[in-house]
Amino acid sequence: MKTHSAFDLLSASGPFIAQAEKLMLYGQFVGTWNVESVWYKGDKVVRKAKRSWVFDWILGGRGIQDVLFAEGVKPSQYGTTLRVYDELLDAWHITWMCPEQGEFVNLLARRIGDRIVQEGLGGDYLRRERWSFTEITPDSFVWLGEVSFDRGGTWVLEQRMKATRVKED
Repeated sequence: MKTHSAFDLLSASGPFIAQAEKLMLYGQFVGTWNVESVWYKGDKVVRKAKRSWVFDWILGGRGIQDVLFAEGVKPSQYGTTLRVYDELLDAWHITWMCPEQGEFVNLLARRIGDRIVQEGLGGDYLRRERWSFTEITPDSFVWLGEVSFDRGGTWVLEQRMKATRVKED
């Protein structure tokens, strides 16, 4: 029996053809992005950072995996998201993991107007999470991380990331 690398088995060269149109919801982000992140507590900025975000096709082109990281940090500090399309729900299952920070979040995502909205329970199950891609162009987007402690009645911005595509050489 031939041995394989899990990474080779996960990797895909593009979207699964039969669902290509639906898969491009996240497929449009495949590539490398420079990110300026800002974290908020109330209306005050509490931290800023520059990071990189890399998206690529996985699972025979039926999903997207990304890695979010700051240059110079150990790989054990990276975060990753799995995004897999569910044809029956016409929605995406999203799982974010950053073990170093103790962050594990599961969300369900759909296009709503010109945004991609991902919602679910936070890792502590006491709050709702809403993560949105907005202001999407071929070369940039804004990602918003919001939380609610009243079942989605009101939302508070915790993080904003402005991403710009790194041009391929």
